[in-house]
Amino acid sequence: MRVYLDYNATTPVDPAVLDAMLPFLRENFANAGSVHTPGQRARAAVDAARDSVAALIGAKASEIVFTSGGTEADNLAIYGAVAASSNPRKHVIASAIDHHAVLHTCEDLQEHGVDVTFVPVRQGPEAQGLVDPGEVRRALRPETVLITVMHANNELGTIQPIEEIGRVAHEAGACFHCDAVQSAGKIPVDVSRMGVDLLSISAHKFCGPKGVGALYVRTGTPIVPRFRGGHAERDRRPGTENVPGIVGLGKAAELARVKLAEDSARIAALRDRLESELVGRVPGALVNGDRERRVPNTLNITFRGAGGEALLIALDLQGIACSTGAACSSGSTEPSHVLLAAGLSHDDARSSLRFSLGRATTSDEIDYAIATVPAVVERLRAISPRSTAAPALAR
Repeated sequence: MRVYLDYNATTPVDPAVLDAMLPFLRENFANAGSVHTPGQRARAAVDAARDSVAALIGAKASEIVFTSGGTEADNLAIYGAVAASSNPRKHVIASAIDHHAVLHTCEDLQEHGVDVTFVPVRQGPEAQGLVDPGEVRRALRPETVLITVMHANNELGTIQPIEEIGRVAHEAGACFHCDAVQSAGKIPVDVSRMGVDLLSISAHKFCGPKGVGALYVRTGTPIVPRFRGGHAERDRRPGTENVPGIVGLGKAAELARVKLAEDSARIAALRDRLESELVGRVPGALVNGDRERRVPNTLNITFRGAGGEALLIALDLQGIACSTGAACSSGSTEPSHVLLAAGLSHDDARSSLRFSLGRATTSDEIDYAIATVPAVVERLRAISPRSTAAPALAR
């Protein structure tokens, strides 16, 4: 049996999304920038998709900029907002557990003279992995031009207090960006309620195609484009539109909005059953992250005494696909920066697995994982020279 539990890395394309895309890969292949009838047909499809994406996040269609995915959206937001600021001295605030698309961009800004403060997250059993809005407030400076904090963490699933952080940002007159790649399509996202100026999403995280995403830009928020060329996307992102991908993103957004409540309830119930059974059957298993404020599909567990990479390979041989962390960090010899920031030791961080569920996850698949994972952990612990597993271990 093959069981896919790595939906935070990517999701299968929903059949309805594929059906919506195919005509624009076949007969309706025209450039959406062309003035002839086929081009206008493509333009109408792009406009419809823009409406659908805007509806998913409570925005206006004119505030949606299509990109090649979440990474480009993050880059455009951060570089664009900093470049647009007239402040001669520039300071940026980011969270220590943000995605590398944000962290590496901020590190590049540092190399070019921009001051960046990476605020920590709470550690310990209470609110583990959450950004404290008070820490953001304390990090403020007169020259703070941008605050960027992700909505839901890709490894822990923790949902950050974005509304509170948004109020802090706007009281200080700073632009506020939120990476919502792991939350859009899984939980309600409303840009007005959240108080964000910029927000990134990616289609392939909610059953859309890879290689397409969007950046929400609140009306009146200045950003400097990263690319130069034509006048597409209201001069904010030049280049020929990826019409099939954009259509797929639009359809995925439509389905996510319609199915959100149903999907969330079903997936959360499966996730909770998986968590309860694994914690009950594996001595010393520890759940990471805040267990109340998290997206419904994500579970991160430390299995002390069984290395995460070895576990990952052993489970894959048993037909279970999961993850030791972010897919973009695959191959790294360093433990997860997210888990370290959340207070885990290097050994615990290296002994943790992320299980992420999705729309296609079935009860039978969860049953198989429940039956398989404990046996694999026990086998690896038995042969590990550093095994320290014991019931009721405290972190």
